[in-house]
Amino acid sequence: MSGLIEFTQKNGQGFLVSAVIAAAAQFLSEHYGAPAMLMALLLGIAFHFLAEEGVCKPGIEFTARTVLRFGVALLGARISVELMVGLGPKLIAVVVIGVIVTILFGLLGARVLGRGWRFGLLTGGSVAICGASAAMAISAVLPKNEHSERNLIFTVLSVTVLSTLAMILYPILTEFFAFNDEVSGVFLGGTIHDVAQVVGAGFSVSNETGEVATLVKLIRVAMLAPVVLVISIMVRRHADDTAQGGVRPPILPMFVIGFLIFATLNSMGLIPAVVVDWMSSLSRWALLISIAAVGMKTSLKRILDVGGQAIGLIVAETVFIAVFVLIGVAIFGHH
Repeated sequence: MSGLIEFTQKNGQGFLVSAVIAAAAQFLSEHYGAPAMLMALLLGIAFHFLAEEGVCKPGIEFTARTVLRFGVALLGARISVELMVGLGPKLIAVVVIGVIVTILFGLLGARVLGRGWRFGLLTGGSVAICGASAAMAISAVLPKNEHSERNLIFTVLSVTVLSTLAMILYPILTEFFAFNDEVSGVFLGGTIHDVAQVVGAGFSVSNETGEVATLVKLIRVAMLAPVVLVISIMVRRHADDTAQGGVRPPILPMFVIGFLIFATLNSMGLIPAVVVDWMSSLSRWALLISIAAVGMKTSLKRILDVGGQAIGLIVAETVFIAVFVLIGVAIFGHH
């Protein structure tokens, strides 16, 4: 009991500040239509001084690291194999291959631009899988350097802005190409970064498009666990090159194990629908609170140091996955 009290005294204030910022971001999102993740990030950056020193610092560190992993693990409850089978193997293949080639494109682009492989994986993975959530999950298993937090914030900021633009522009594209509801859903779900924006774009076209888009998006979210696993194995293999005090990172982080367990239980129908909804909501709040904490840990000046090349890379990755999925649905879509 004394350990719990000590833990609360150490981390409670930083967590509470993060939670208050997340609640303010959610309020702004509901009343003004701004993406909640983006609002949490920007409000967090405004309170950067709290993370520099003082009573809130340990709690902000804890929230940015541990609460984030908890939120990613709970995301697994949204995955179900049964839902995915209904789409058909060809369209699922387009989505899965789209994720893989976008990550490879990110790595190649980073190399061409002289950026580190970490940056290529982080941006490529966030664009390919599920925006801010993927960026935070991938960042959690990458070896840290002096640019890690700056790059994470830049990536979250960029994918959220690009995702919002896509939410507005991509439904117009589906109309231009005269896609039916199912093909529109595959395109929107296969290309827009964040889950919330996929839902917004899909249901703005039609109910069926919204449902298909959300399902396709969840297939991309399901790719998070294997991608993080592969990155973990790569990092372990190169642990000697990126010395981290002699400690080799775990081959499969606990939050990825949690993600896989929840996905398996949901696929087997062992989690009631009401519990899935509750876990999804809790996951969203955990990620929102943790991104507020990540924001507080970052100074705006350091983000601006990233440079134009980085912006060019993440825009190129976004265009790449859009073109790839567009070609895929044009070939395999049911007109």
